[in-house]
Amino acid sequence: MELQEGRKGIPSLLSSQGECIASNITQLIGWTPLIELKNIAKKDGIDARLIAKIEPYQPLSSVKDRSALRLIEDAEEKGLISPGITTLVAVTSGNLGIGVAFVAAQKGYKFIAVMPAKVGIDKQTLLRYMGVEVILVDAAKNGFKGLLDRVEQLKEEMENVYVVDQFTNPANPDAHFRWTGPEIWKDTEGKVDIFVAATGSGGTLTGTGRFFKMKNPSIKLICVEPAESAVISGGEPAYHNIQGIGPGFVPEILDTSQIDEIVTVTTEEAMDMARRLAREEGLLVGISSGANAAACLKVAAREENKGKMIVTMFSSGGERYLNSELFAQVKEECVNMNMAF
Repeated sequence: MELQEGRKGIPSLLSSQGECIASNITQLIGWTPLIELKNIAKKDGIDARLIAKIEPYQPLSSVKDRSALRLIEDAEEKGLISPGITTLVAVTSGNLGIGVAFVAAQKGYKFIAVMPAKVGIDKQTLLRYMGVEVILVDAAKNGFKGLLDRVEQLKEEMENVYVVDQFTNPANPDAHFRWTGPEIWKDTEGKVDIFVAATGSGGTLTGTGRFFKMKNPSIKLICVEPAESAVISGGEPAYHNIQGIGPGFVPEILDTSQIDEIVTVTTEEAMDMARRLAREEGLLVGISSGANAAACLKVAAREENKGKMIVTMFSSGGERYLNSELFAQVKEECVNMNMAF
């Protein structure tokens, strides 16, 4: 059976004749389901369809699995890297690094992750568990430039280093043009009116948006960024706690010409919404997913958007944020309960 557009990943196994066994974990990267947020829409009196793509269904629970695979495959296709010889290096807040980690492990590459210190301890733990060398940089002191400087230092100190750069490499949005966009288009039967996505590297919004605009130029693309660091809106970079988005600069691969509107969301709004998604929809997702959902509600509440289909991304699973502020209150409650024993 021929694989249809928008059906990479698990559907490719199910459509095959005979055994349905993946040859390796990278074959499972691809299609994820869409879900309608009916409980929250009803409770908030929203007369629009709120649809989310559940990226925790990726092999290692994040949309960045897609980018990691395409970034590495693209380098291989161009003859830039070789298993067993090349050391991959990436600047990451965590999820891209975890995606690179499992693809690198399967393909036989050594991988070094350069990360901001004191952010995403859960992700640092997972990377070390997977055998990745993690180098921490005080980003609060040196900013994103400090991370890039450390990468340059590694390139000078080591041979055969290849930087997996999600911020500048067109292979990142290409992953979403090839896979994410076609998946959503097929599963909604092309009924998307508005696509809402927070931007970190810019890959998801640029690639998926490019595909949508090719299919239907009237689809509205809305960029979500942290209110505390609304750089794309023209503001100044500042600290915020919505992990994975709002890096404090406009990424090179972000095609701002496609963006129809920017909606800002505070860290508090993002976390409150992530908690609502867990308790009202049964969806355990991360902080940026909460930001996306909060932005969707703002957009859906407008009179002109009644009856429209608004699609967004739930980019990662909630378990990845257990040691973050998102879980702080319930974690403290559980600790206190256990002190009685």
